[in-house]
Amino acid sequence: MLRETPALAADGQPYRLVTLRNANGVVVSLMDWGATLLSARIPLKDGSVREALLGCASPEQYSEQAAFLGASIGRYANRIANSRFTLDGKTVDVAPSQGEHQLHGGPEGFDKRRWSIASQNETEAAFTLTSPDGDQGYPGELQAKAIYRLTDDNRISIEYRATVDKACPVNLTNHVYFNLDGEQTDVRNHTLQLLADDYLPVDENGIPHAGLKAVTNTSFDFRQPKAVAQDFLSDDDQRKVNGYDHAFLLQAKGDATQVVANVWSQDKKLQMAVYTSAPAIQFYSGNFLKGTLSRTSQPYDTWQGLALESEFLPDTPNHPEWPQPDCVLQPGEEYVSLTEYQFIALS
Repeated sequence: MLRETPALAADGQPYRLVTLRNANGVVVSLMDWGATLLSARIPLKDGSVREALLGCASPEQYSEQAAFLGASIGRYANRIANSRFTLDGKTVDVAPSQGEHQLHGGPEGFDKRRWSIASQNETEAAFTLTSPDGDQGYPGELQAKAIYRLTDDNRISIEYRATVDKACPVNLTNHVYFNLDGEQTDVRNHTLQLLADDYLPVDENGIPHAGLKAVTNTSFDFRQPKAVAQDFLSDDDQRKVNGYDHAFLLQAKGDATQVVANVWSQDKKLQMAVYTSAPAIQFYSGNFLKGTLSRTSQPYDTWQGLALESEFLPDTPNHPEWPQPDCVLQPGEEYVSLTEYQFIALS
């Protein structure tokens, strides 16, 4: 289903909303502004329906928040240190958006654009976007596509595709936040399993300051399920950023048929399994959500949502030594990144 809102976006046109439904009663809502994932309502075993995603009360409120709720992120998700990298022997300066650094593609990233709706039906919607040469400092024209599918086994499948006419780093993701309790509760009471042997320490600005570090004997070891709260803020790596906001190099190494993470609600009525073809996931525990507009009159507070963003490791253009595929997309190649969030109602 496709509908337009009475409210107008920054370009003077209505927001266009798409609703997907499957045979199990799952309902997913999307918006063309930012190719944004707005809502996922999941039926539970007890007959109730639970909202699994953070979101705002109306489409126009999304432009009033800085948490990137549910938005498509590009050209380069996460951070680029000093808004600069070297490509083919030349220095490329991109637009800073977090102090001297670039975060999530720059001050006018893909989350702040209207994407075109290329196609849509009951269970799938495809959005497209053209990013011109020089956009936010990046070289070449990029053609992006975001394909959302709602499957019969309750997966929200998000596939990003891109092509370029000049070599350019590309790292697209969705910045959806989850709270599987369905309320504005503390997600540190969720249980998390993250199948990763290494994580990337960062400084107070989220910039990597050392190489990858093994999770063994650290608070970052989620290979066995544990409450997020169990080791929360127990070490300097967390305290620098008020919790978890770190990339983990996944054991699956891009095999999207393998589960890379599981999350359980506090009441154990809802589980989410995560699959991705990306080499890494950024686990963000919502450390700076305080004041973000919600669906209620009460804004979100710190630690009321968590994100699992599939991506290359942050600042990868400046770290070709890291053990992952090359993040630079060449003309004639196609970037493809697939991530699936599967919702499982438990008894």
